Amino acid sequence: MTSQQCPARAGRLAIVTTAAVVSAALVSGPCFAAGAAGRPGPAATAQATTPAPVTPPPVPPMPAVPPAPVSSPAGAAPVAPTPGAPVPVSSAPAPATSPGATPPGPAGLIPAFGAFLGSGAQGVARMTYLSRWLGGTDMRVGHTYLPGNSWSDIEGTAAFLDVWAHWRRQKADRMLVLNVPMQERNEDHLSDTTVRWLLQQGVAGRFDQHFRALAERLVELKVPDTVLVLGWEMNGTTYTHRCGPDPQAWKKYWNRIVTTMRSVPGQRFRFDFAPSRGRDAVPWTECYPGDDTVDIIGMDAYDQPRGLSFDEQVKEPYGLQAHVNFAKSHHKPISYPEWGLFRNGDNPEYMRRMLEWIREYKPLYNTLTDYCPHGVWGCAANPASSRVYRSLLFGRTDETTAPPTPAPSTSPTAPAPSSTSPAPAPHPAGCSPLDLGDWVEYWLGGKLCVRLDWWSRIR
Repeated sequence: MTSQQCPARAGRLAIVTTAAVVSAALVSGPCFAAGAAGRPGPAATAQATTPAPVTPPPVPPMPAVPPAPVSSPAGAAPVAPTPGAPVPVSSAPAPATSPGATPPGPAGLIPAFGAFLGSGAQGVARMTYLSRWLGGTDMRVGHTYLPGNSWSDIEGTAAFLDVWAHWRRQKADRMLVLNVPMQERNEDHLSDTTVRWLLQQGVAGRFDQHFRALAERLVELKVPDTVLVLGWEMNGTTYTHRCGPDPQAWKKYWNRIVTTMRSVPGQRFRFDFAPSRGRDAVPWTECYPGDDTVDIIGMDAYDQPRGLSFDEQVKEPYGLQAHVNFAKSHHKPISYPEWGLFRNGDNPEYMRRMLEWIREYKPLYNTLTDYCPHGVWGCAANPASSRVYRSLLFGRTDETTAPPTPAPSTSPTAPAPSSTSPAPAPHPAGCSPLDLGDWVEYWLGGKLCVRLDWWSRIR
């Protein structure tokens, strides 16, 4: 996928933003952190290049969908939805079951799933709200991306990983999925010649210490069973960790990284090889590093290119069916780390068919990319697809915890808010919230809110 097709998910600690906090506090006079009661958890992370996300979205009544995120520039991660105060859960009616939708219960069992809702702490907090919107459907998969700007990012700071590790440890059946770049400057559009040289450096062991440091960090945080999507979409041209310039060196480098990380005591990592659907710049089968160092064979499968039907996405070379067949021949489970709408707009047929495909082929996990143009909860541009997604997943349990088939209910009640992720308080009237990024806002206890009359108070 090109950089426009797959927005960047690199991250950076907002030093400039932190300075802005100090400056705002000094200049504005009376100000305070609004919404401290909505603080999502005991730890926080730095948001990937996503411009400052805000409070989690409301739980809208069907058929309404959450407000659309602000459009992001090409190559930047999406901005999270910008809603008002959440609607009380008890007031959100259940969606009417769409014609042909499978009712809750064993007949509608679904594989473990989640959604990408943001790389930082608010990505974790939003999972609670998305679950409520889906009638309490259990979201067992948390998905985030390590920044790829520098090697220190790729080593995984505790500040970034703590909140995700905390979420994972709360329930034994949860799964943490972490995308790991194979090179720093991962979206700097380096030349093929430079990429080829970097791959050769990786094969020689120059970067081993960074991946060893990441493995040790994850074990230290008590998430040794993390699924690592290493060098994703390597068959494209977007990333420095692409395979095309030297597939043989790329495979050797992958094998070296996996061997290095598996050498850390206590680890139980699973490594997910996840190309983008279709041929792209190079056939993804040419990049497959071998069964010994791959645990899962994934695929990022967006609704593209324009005009390509779902049946064609299944049948195309290196498409959905080829992926399933390849994984079966190698005795590996499949996954869909990224999927969602794209070039064909609000396409409920794609949404329905992709969910049916997932139900039929039972990937180990799947995570919808939930921001515009791909999403259905955090993107108001796709109301028809949103209705399909919600009606097919509302009130479901996953296959490991399926209850007896309940009697159909016309008004299922969503669960009460978690005590660890209470609804954030709206900011008081007469002040203006500042978007400072979730890393800064976590430590402030919420959004910084500057009184609108601050200028009159310093005269």
